[in-house]
Amino acid sequence: QKVSVEVLDHLEHLALVDFRDAEGVERLQKAIQFADQLHEVNTNGVEPMDSVLEDRCLYLREDDVTEGNCTKELLKNARAKVEEYFVAPPGNIPLPKLEERETFLQGS
Repeated sequence: QKVSVEVLDHLEHLALVDFRDAEGVERLQKAIQFADQLHEVNTNGVEPMDSVLEDRCLYLREDDVTEGNCTKELLKNARAKVEEYFVAPPGNIPLPKLEERETFLQGS
């Protein structure tokens, strides 16, 4: 199943992922094919579940802090940081215009 330019545009804005290269589009198409298998499962008469552990009682534990003061150690894992904060990718990444992607998708 081919992925339309509009769907790619929508997914890129939701996930902040760039699907401009053939590998990214192919990976997305494989994921869609895998998820499409769920349509083959007969779910007639099956009530939706709130949790996969519906038949069990879920007990919440107390949130007790047992360790602390490890900011420096945690920040060692950061690819980029500003002061004492992890730096995440910007929310408004520059994405190509729909017309640009249409020409790319025709080649895939």
